[in-house]
Amino acid sequence: MAQELLARHLERRAAGDSSLVLESVCLLNGGLFPELHRPRLVQKLLLTPLGPLLGLAMNERSFARSFAAVFGPQTRPDAAEMHEFWQLLAHRGGNRIAHKLIHYIPERRVHRERWVGALLRSDVPLRFVNGPLDPVSGAHMVERYRELVPQPDTVLLPGIGHYPQVEDPQGTLKAILAFHRGIGRKG
Repeated sequence: MAQELLARHLERRAAGDSSLVLESVCLLNGGLFPELHRPRLVQKLLLTPLGPLLGLAMNERSFARSFAAVFGPQTRPDAAEMHEFWQLLAHRGGNRIAHKLIHYIPERRVHRERWVGALLRSDVPLRFVNGPLDPVSGAHMVERYRELVPQPDTVLLPGIGHYPQVEDPQGTLKAILAFHRGIGRKG
């Protein structure tokens, strides 16, 4: 989503339209570069014709087992937190439409040039805060970010997986606030 907003910002700036103004973008773990995204088996299966059945068969136990695997080993949710995550997903049958929600994965490939191009041409400050132990989009994503993005600003949170804002909220907040304080000094 942030990459699309950044692309729209760049297009509007180029056209002289200032109706969408981004002052900065702070990214958290995500598949910024679709060629490096490492989807979990359940994500791959949701994209197949079996996807609707998988959503129907999904229960709290199977969800918890799969979901826990993307967290850092020391920052996995406890049983109560995992139950809350399940409730968020399953609310009003949300797990039954997981096969529809997962289409962001192929959309990343379709829009790669636009979305990655927005990162490469950005005229706003960018920071990428990452949990390097994330098996989906961890340290390997930061490595590519550093290779491709001009003047890359990255923060790696040691021991953290896919959800830095959940696993290390204080470290994530500290990285975001430091980023914004740094922007203030530059401006």
